[in-house]
Amino acid sequence: MTKGTKTYQWCIALLLCLVQTAGIAMYGQDRPRAAAKRQQKELADTLRKIPQIVPDSLDALSDPILQRVSTADSLAVADSIAAENKKRLLEMTSTPTPQVPDTPADSLNKELNKKVFIPNPTKATWLALVIPGGGQIYNRKYWKLPIIYGGFAGCAYALTWNGKMYKDYMQAYKDASKGNWDASSITDLLPPGYIDRVSQTQIVETLRKRKDTYRRYRDLSIFAFIGVYLISVIDAYVDAELSNFDITPDLSMRIEPAVINNPYSSGTSNKSVGLQCSFRF
Repeated sequence: MTKGTKTYQWCIALLLCLVQTAGIAMYGQDRPRAAAKRQQKELADTLRKIPQIVPDSLDALSDPILQRVSTADSLAVADSIAAENKKRLLEMTSTPTPQVPDTPADSLNKELNKKVFIPNPTKATWLALVIPGGGQIYNRKYWKLPIIYGGFAGCAYALTWNGKMYKDYMQAYKDASKGNWDASSITDLLPPGYIDRVSQTQIVETLRKRKDTYRRYRDLSIFAFIGVYLISVIDAYVDAELSNFDITPDLSMRIEPAVINNPYSSGTSNKSVGLQCSFRF
């Protein structure tokens, strides 16, 4: 092989190297690198996992402008899209807080007063004074009305009966004192033949005693009537005053054995056994 042949071979080899280098450079300009491919693939997977509201994300991946952005720009775009999607998702799922109007205190008190009736002692007393049994009706203790009106009816009957008997014996006593033994007031009260068996002086004394007895009963009936009336007034006042008094089972008295310390004891032990009485209010 001559010197010219070797020189020709070296020139062909250098020419082939230049052509190959130019081809690699042109291929690198037209196609992205493998690292860029991996980054774009990861970005596409991330965007697919995010719940998209705007349905144009997949078309944006094929855009040549988006393929040429750097990794930092791609991550910034992904973060902004995720933040926007999260904001819109919160706006869609959030519910407005209901506005509850404040209830006035006066209306609440009125509702409580309607449910729990608390009588006024002064009003109950005046009603009981003006109308017998009116205080019990105001206090809504209707079961006491038969007792009160029964007491009034009994006192009225006793007053009427004793007053009538007192008048009869009073008239008979007057007629006997005057010696008018044939008067109907005497014959109606005494049994038949009683005047003939008993002396006139004894009859006059008997009529006087019975007259005084029925007069006393009449006066007692009046006091009883007034007593029933006053009891009804006092009951209405006390019932209204103690309407909100605590009557729970804890209001009690308990007596139980206890060990009492006696510091003044002269024996060996300063303790003694006794009873302890406790009141619960």
